Amino acid sequence: MNYQWLDMRITEEKERREREAVVQKRLPRAHDELHHELRECVEAYRAAFGAEAAEIHMHGAEIQVTVRSHRTGHWQQSAQIRVQAVHELPGFRIDQGGEPVDITVGTLPGDKVLLKHGDQYLTMEQLTRLILDPAFFPDLGE
Repeated sequence: MNYQWLDMRITEEKERREREAVVQKRLPRAHDELHHELRECVEAYRAAFGAEAAEIHMHGAEIQVTVRSHRTGHWQQSAQIRVQAVHELPGFRIDQGGEPVDITVGTLPGDKVLLKHGDQYLTMEQLTRLILDPAFFPDLGE
């Protein structure tokens, strides 16, 4: 027997799996792009507040940002952020020392990345602010 609902659902599932494969393939490059953008932000912060004020490292699927403040004559760590590429989401998990924040990654035409936090779509600028602002400027609030 040929059921129309079954044919439709098979087609939908094939398309879903194809989209998922595209996103999984794109995730490592999206992670590299995020690292590049965060590195630029860290460099601007260092230019404003000193070379010891922040550093960024990438270790495999994890980006680590360390922020320091100058207190009592020497630099002390004030924040540490970890951003991991998580294939199960697919997307990024941001750990700033509290409850982790998940960002899902999708794709748009032209090999562009779609970033989503909950039901809110984000630009790369909004994502870098979400990641870095609380650590860079804890005393300024929102």
